[in-house]
Amino acid sequence: CTVRADKIADDNYAQKLSAKAKSYKKPKSELMDSLKLIIKVVGMIIVPISTLYFIKSFVILNVEINQSILRTSTVVIGMIPSGMFLLTSLTLAIGIIKLARHKTLVQDLYSLEMLARVDTICFDKTGTITDGNMTVDSVINLGDNFIDEIMSSMIGTLCDNNQTAIALFNYFGQEVKYKSTAHLPFNSARKFSAVSFENQGTFCFGAPEFVLTKEEYAKIEKQVIDYAKKGLRVLVLAHSNDYIDGDNSPIDFTPIALINLVDNIRPEAIETIEWFKNNDVAVKVISGDNPITVSEVSKRAGIPNADKFINLEGLTDEEVYECANKYTVFGRVLPEQKSILIKALKDAGHVTAMTGDGVNDILAMKESDCAISVASGSEAARNIAHLVLLDNNFSSMPQVVYEGRRVINNVQSSASLYLMKTLFTMIFALATFFLPYMKVYPFELSQMNLVEIFVIGVPSFVLSLQPND
Repeated sequence: CTVRADKIADDNYAQKLSAKAKSYKKPKSELMDSLKLIIKVVGMIIVPISTLYFIKSFVILNVEINQSILRTSTVVIGMIPSGMFLLTSLTLAIGIIKLARHKTLVQDLYSLEMLARVDTICFDKTGTITDGNMTVDSVINLGDNFIDEIMSSMIGTLCDNNQTAIALFNYFGQEVKYKSTAHLPFNSARKFSAVSFENQGTFCFGAPEFVLTKEEYAKIEKQVIDYAKKGLRVLVLAHSNDYIDGDNSPIDFTPIALINLVDNIRPEAIETIEWFKNNDVAVKVISGDNPITVSEVSKRAGIPNADKFINLEGLTDEEVYECANKYTVFGRVLPEQKSILIKALKDAGHVTAMTGDGVNDILAMKESDCAISVASGSEAARNIAHLVLLDNNFSSMPQVVYEGRRVINNVQSSASLYLMKTLFTMIFALATFFLPYMKVYPFELSQMNLVEIFVIGVPSFVLSLQPND
């Protein structure tokens, strides 16, 4: 075969997106931040209290230096919440092992916590709400054209391997009856594919509003909207007498057919969305498809306020940012716009999660607090995801939230034991220093170790394993 490489390596669109989100982003853990804050505060308090106790023991009471150091060590060890980090890590690790049984890979210990704190989750329609398997529902010939021959020749020439192309191949086949002179494969920015055939001009299929001029689109707009309201994805097949010139397609396309595709909604997606709705987690849908189609599919999936939709085509970054918190469904979204939407939601105080399976989702996944992908997704999406659903099944997400909430709640209640011991030791140490009749700290080092193990350590570990949603 003869091959021409138009763009290689860093010049590829997919590679540019991957480069922007190349590094793995550690989840921002409130649990870890809280533990670090506790350690810092306790660390600052330990120094003056232990110093005061050592001064009283060695200078005021003239106790031998060895005994003074030993008694001071008892105070210091009693104030340190030792085991709290270990308890947190163990509890998280046990949660991750449990999720592994539900076919969920957690990329980082604290990723388990992040989904539990999410109050807004953003779904990509294709592959998340729907199973990604499309079928051709109907073909409407707008003239006297040989649609089957044209489409099979285009599919055979383009050799695209996305779900749309597979659905079209299953319906039309790929018997090449016309000789091609140039072609433009589909990409998410262009939203159409085009092929120039010898002595035939150029044929193009894709999103109607991207393929046709405003005047031509106006002629079929009512039909497109009617089909979109039924939840169908509408493609237009159009023709031009001109030919493709390099990367530039003709602009004077005339519609010759409408091709309607239907998405299959995942049964588990409906249950998952219902669960999030009942747990006060807002659901938003971000898609590159027609917003009317996405809205109808979202309604069928049971997403609240799915009728609040907007088309982001042609909007500036500022306009996209402004509409993020006003709508539920976003259509005709570019990869860069997905990232802006997530940033706007975060700036409004929401903790966000983004699900995605393709390269076009990775910028938004990178921006989100919790990125979720599936095993069948692109390598780039899996690499930056905090959670990877190994069975491609989003029904396991509620279990992830449950495990995260269980860990957070139990660690918070267990940590109170450690803080109680720290406070208890501080009060006794200060009492020993200031009260004249209390000359010696009432506990020895061996006794404090027993308290640490049997009063704090073992009970807190048992508490951390109890059910708690």
